[in-house]
Amino acid sequence: VQLVESGGGLVQPGGSLRLSCAASGFTFRQEVMSWYRQAPGKEREWVAAISNLGGTKNYADSVKGRFTISRDNAKNTVALQMNSLKPEDTGVYYCSVVVGRSRDWGQGTQVTVSS
Repeated sequence: VQLVESGGGLVQPGGSLRLSCAASGFTFRQEVMSWYRQAPGKEREWVAAISNLGGTKNYADSVKGRFTISRDNAKNTVALQMNSLKPEDTGVYYCSVVVGRSRDWGQGTQVTVSS
């Protein structure tokens, strides 16, 4: 399993970013894909998940209405559109999948929301 995130950066409060994750090494269209994040000094937390065909999406309360998860099964990618960003959204964002009994992670992409 290989997951490679991209799209992070520095953005002002109220701004937007779009993260992308390129997946390989497993049958992408069969698996639920998730995004997690880890703020400095805090534990990693779940952000959003999308079902294998994209029909079901779930979000943490802290991002509901601001973030949108999507996937392209033809390209083996999953995205996280983040709008109305807040300083508390700062952290390293990880793409994740459970294949078999193990959860796999990408290397993460840094998102910093600051003026």
